[in-house]
Amino acid sequence: MVEINEHIAHKIKTWIQEAIEHLSLLSVEFSVEHPEEYAHGDYSTNVAMVLAKTANTNPRELAEKIVQEITSHSPAYMEKVEVAGGGFINFYLTRDFFVQSVQEINNSKKIGINSIYREKKIMVEYTDPNPFKPFHIGHLMTNAIGESISRILEHSGAEVRRANYQGDVGLHVAKAFYGMQKNGMPEDMNAQVEVLARYIGECYVLGSDAYESDRSAKEEIDSLNKKIYTRTDKEINKLYDWGLGVTMKAFENLYKILGTEFTYYFLESNMAPIGEAIVRGNLGDVFEESEGAIVFKAENYDSKLHTRVFITKAGLPTYETKELGLIEEKFRMFPEMDVSLVITANEQLEYMKVVSKAISIFHPELEKKMKHIVHGMMRLSGGKMSSRKGNIVTGESLIRDTISEITKKIQNRDFNSDEAKIISEVVGVAAIKYSILRSKAGSDIIYNMEQSISTEGDSGPYLQYSYARARSILHKAKNEGVQGSVTAPTSEVTDVEKILCRFPEVVARCATEFQPHYLCTYLIELARAFNNFYSNSVIIDAQDTTSSYKVAVTEAFSRTMKEGLELLGIKAPEKM
Repeated sequence: MVEINEHIAHKIKTWIQEAIEHLSLLSVEFSVEHPEEYAHGDYSTNVAMVLAKTANTNPRELAEKIVQEITSHSPAYMEKVEVAGGGFINFYLTRDFFVQSVQEINNSKKIGINSIYREKKIMVEYTDPNPFKPFHIGHLMTNAIGESISRILEHSGAEVRRANYQGDVGLHVAKAFYGMQKNGMPEDMNAQVEVLARYIGECYVLGSDAYESDRSAKEEIDSLNKKIYTRTDKEINKLYDWGLGVTMKAFENLYKILGTEFTYYFLESNMAPIGEAIVRGNLGDVFEESEGAIVFKAENYDSKLHTRVFITKAGLPTYETKELGLIEEKFRMFPEMDVSLVITANEQLEYMKVVSKAISIFHPELEKKMKHIVHGMMRLSGGKMSSRKGNIVTGESLIRDTISEITKKIQNRDFNSDEAKIISEVVGVAAIKYSILRSKAGSDIIYNMEQSISTEGDSGPYLQYSYARARSILHKAKNEGVQGSVTAPTSEVTDVEKILCRFPEVVARCATEFQPHYLCTYLIELARAFNNFYSNSVIIDAQDTTSSYKVAVTEAFSRTMKEGLELLGIKAPEKM
């Protein structure tokens, strides 16, 4: 029996490799993919085309030899294997295979698990908002990507620890302080943290604008920055502790809505002295003095890189130095870690390359364990959104506005107030997360509110609606006494069944490439196939001997869809 969780594509690749070996042909890299049309089989390979180039032979003749070799062993669940076109090999699975697939899905506690990262220990750092600044759109992007990757890695056998690195010191804090001094403090210092956090964010925008346009303001903010960093002023320390507490609590409320719980919280103020000790300890060997500052000339090691300052003329550590401290601290806290994965905006790619090069010189064993994934920018019709401008859409406001739009759409539905609140929140988060995750990490995103919240088309709510529809059908089947069973399957294999069995291989690809967008594409294809299945057949019919099988297919769809949504960090509501 071929276990579905050991996905069939892997088995087909093994059969091909064995055939190549028996034919005494050289081993080559080849693909096993799904043909665009189901009429061309369930899987197809280009192995004969690739081999023909090295063997200097006719690819179709070579394909026929490979097919003969494979079919001579009567591989399980293979109806036929045939040559097509100029040398492609197409594989057709048996009806029993798809029946077995449905049964395994419905009997499995976890669908699509694999052991790619079994016994691997991975830390994933993501979100990384800075206290005293707005939680901006970029933080939503890294949160969605980081949470989904974390879940996919766990599904693939890894022990994952989630980390959040936050800039609790730096010029942005001084800018917020300056704005608070000019605006005055809120009348109610114990108001809701969201209200107070928005006030601090507005003060940051004021201070940021003043820093760029007013020389005296710049000098005042620079002075504040030193006092905040050294904690030499009691009044400033008191205000700092209040502001830090407010913004961190506001972030936690957002994490709860987004479904993220972090294992570790790292703060820049704690990483700075660790990083500074590393830089000064390697002064003369890796780092050098330049015009009063301490720099790393990365171009001396790689012509594609450049010089960056690690300690300023004023003696303050830069982001790069704090990053060195963070890396050191991560491995101190999680010494058995195999991979340190960091998700950031692509704007940080070049500086992260310089930091990695510095690490590779004095900690080569750590540099090999570090992986950096970048995401693009999210744009609305107004273009790029920046937390330095007053006319911005923050991450918090985007979540709030999306949830509000959904609340309006369902206000005439049969939900009580508590149900409406939960559904609006769950669907709102799905709309945003899916809009981010459906594109390859690194791509820029144009966010369209109406499209994102639609229950039709390419959207998170469409996936949730498809799941809720399946659950409604299953509830009706139970009430009418129709139990799911695979004993009397339909004569023809449905598109839903053909797609369902691919789930394990899609999850494996997402895990291997650290790219959740493959799962989004898969789930949309699956949902469309199920909705066509629902529209073109009567699922519940006590007089139909295949009705129980259709219910079993519906159950397999609902279980797979729920598992897939959870891997994206999206909840699957039972009704919408």
